[in-house]
Amino acid sequence: MHYATIKYCDIANGEGVRTSLFVSGCRHHCKECFNQVAWDFQYGEEFTKDVEDKIISSLSPSYIRGLTLLGGEPMERENQEPLLTFLRRVRACLPEKDIWIYSGFTFEELLGKKESRAFSPISEEILRLCDVLVDGRFVLEEKDISLQFRGSRNQRIIDLRSTFEKGSITIWKDEMKV
Repeated sequence: MHYATIKYCDIANGEGVRTSLFVSGCRHHCKECFNQVAWDFQYGEEFTKDVEDKIISSLSPSYIRGLTLLGGEPMERENQEPLLTFLRRVRACLPEKDIWIYSGFTFEELLGKKESRAFSPISEEILRLCDVLVDGRFVLEEKDISLQFRGSRNQRIIDLRSTFEKGSITIWKDEMKV
């Protein structure tokens, strides 16, 4: 797997201060995508154990809330196995940190409830290691710059822990606004 960039101390892609990993590779090709360079699976740098170590180290300070995975498309099948290995490490080393994942696939597609190229034997485990999923493709006609943590109205912010516990989709609630 390759990655396009890593943003340390990111405040735009999830709640609080975060480290955000932008993986490479995406076949959605959404119109006016903000990160078209990351469509190419070979773009950027190789995602190695040294890179994992650096990200894990960056998550250690108490002011860092967690990790965000986006892209490109983290849930393209080529990216799933390396991300699963990495997420297991993050959870083992830093269980108190939260993990957000952005995907152009919907929750239902990722779990195989709707046909999708992303569904795999490990896609559910990846989601269970995460706390929040921002799902759905960016749709230019639904673009809304007033939305928090997403670009278009069709996208949902899903509280994954609650969703798996209840067996039905639970929309994430911003702790700062509750």
